[in-house]
Amino acid sequence: MRITSELWVKAFLRRVMADGHFAAVVRHGDNTAGAIFVKVIRRDRMARVFGPAHAGFETTDGGRAFVALLDGAAVDEAQVDDALAREQRFDSDLWVIEVETPDGDPMLGDELKLA
Repeated sequence: MRITSELWVKAFLRRVMADGHFAAVVRHGDNTAGAIFVKVIRRDRMARVFGPAHAGFETTDGGRAFVALLDGAAVDEAQVDDALAREQRFDSDLWVIEVETPDGDPMLGDELKLA
């Protein structure tokens, strides 16, 4: 059974902040099943974005899996914002979580998959 988006986001925020980094909900999506996107901003203001993994990357325990978007590259923050705006036009129920870490670590651990 998969946990709700809201519960996953709350746990993720707590995990990031417990590790000494900043994280915030930029866009609150559907509490139950909204897709979650993680925007990571480095100290130099370059950013990366991670979104739900496609079919075949799911975890066997019902957990969430993420992949790097925009070819995984760190780009200007405005490019990430543009990509997220396009996603929002497609899916109005999505979540956007913003994380700030010096080195751009998305803090996703085992949930991050290689596409």
